[in-house]
Amino acid sequence: MRHLLLASSSRYRQQLLSRLQVPFDSCSPDIDETPMPGEGAEQLVRRLAEHKARALATSHPNHLIIGSDQVAVLDQKILGKPGSTERAKEQLQAASGKSVRFLTGLAVLDSATGRIQVDCVPFTVHFRTLDEALIERYISIDQPFDCAGSFKAEGLGIRLFRATEGTDPTSLIGLPLIRLTDMLLNEGIEIP
Repeated sequence: MRHLLLASSSRYRQQLLSRLQVPFDSCSPDIDETPMPGEGAEQLVRRLAEHKARALATSHPNHLIIGSDQVAVLDQKILGKPGSTERAKEQLQAASGKSVRFLTGLAVLDSATGRIQVDCVPFTVHFRTLDEALIERYISIDQPFDCAGSFKAEGLGIRLFRATEGTDPTSLIGLPLIRLTDMLLNEGIEIP
């Protein structure tokens, strides 16, 4: 079996990939994630997913390297990871009663041949109307400071949603497993 490498230190992505029950290692790529001037959200996540995979190609020859990156978009503005309670409150107040589009870039690079597959998987979250008390309770429980959009869909964050739409709910957590399975099958990887 080919060696799989997840180009990420994210515990969320590692947990998701482990669902496929294929052995893998993970390694954090050291890349600059700053958007390029005039770069749209979809172009950004595609570029960063590919860049993460390529950053580890030299040090990991003969691997299939998985890169992924995600942004949240609200009112045409990219939301990053909040990093603090205050910023998480601001993001959730801004999302209250609105829809936030999540774009997850995904790349699978064969470091032996240079062949790469790159895609972007969209997913939309429609938020309930959120009052300040609910936002504060939620943030104190889930502490979503390292999550784009300031919530954990795999945790209590689901309480904040009115509805969701998209083809792959795992993309919301940061690694679209349905599309990744297709890419791995294209590379001859058997998924149990």
